[in-house]
Amino acid sequence: MALPLPPGLVPTEVAFLCEMEMVTIVPRQRLESISLLSGKTPALRPPHRAQVPLWLALLLKKQRRANIVAPPWLHPDSLKEIINHETNVDPEAFSPPPPPPMRSDGRGTAKPYAQASSDIKPGDMILSPPFLPSCTHEAPAGYLPYHWLELSETLLAHAADDITNAAEVRALLRDLQEVRAAKMRGSTVHLEGGGGVLNLRGVGAMELAESRGFVLGVVEGVRKLGASAEASRREEEEERANGGGGDDSDEDMGF
Repeated sequence: MALPLPPGLVPTEVAFLCEMEMVTIVPRQRLESISLLSGKTPALRPPHRAQVPLWLALLLKKQRRANIVAPPWLHPDSLKEIINHETNVDPEAFSPPPPPPMRSDGRGTAKPYAQASSDIKPGDMILSPPFLPSCTHEAPAGYLPYHWLELSETLLAHAADDITNAAEVRALLRDLQEVRAAKMRGSTVHLEGGGGVLNLRGVGAMELAESRGFVLGVVEGVRKLGASAEASRREEEEERANGGGGDDSDEDMGF
């Protein structure tokens, strides 16, 4: 008998999806293009940079055939700016996500701004959210992408020598994760009464996967409290109605 699956994605599944994110590498050896299900990878010619999926970048890094270029938002100055925004500029909300470099055409795909459909050549890779190029060397600094937590942990675990001041970055990421986790726990206050709405703009995929159980537990607790309060109110109304009816009958009998 199959076991019931939890709702949503679990952290291990989120980490697996993160490996589809595009990152920038600096190849050390020549490598011809490889045909994959998602399209052909670019031909690697040192020392020219190239963008490949994270799983391929980690494989080439393990084989010492390429170095991974850390995205701008993973630098210490950018992380300090994000932490300052989270703690001082807007302590209630999460830092905004990166601006979209592409726009949707209403059919589930995305293309660069000011580019017509006729300009797209056959074989061009058309990306769709959340796999936008937000983790490459061209990504804007000061914005956390959707897979920021799992991608930064992966790079620190397998390519720490490619990250500037890896120890400082690891400490800043720990502080940032604690600040955002406290915000996620505190945001459940808006659910009191059963009519609140959580603002999840800027929340990452791993944060959602790790906090889903806690938030669903809070929602279920609020629902049970509301149902208990409603049942108590109905019982009081019934007792009041029955008690009022008994007084009337006694008065009628006395008359």
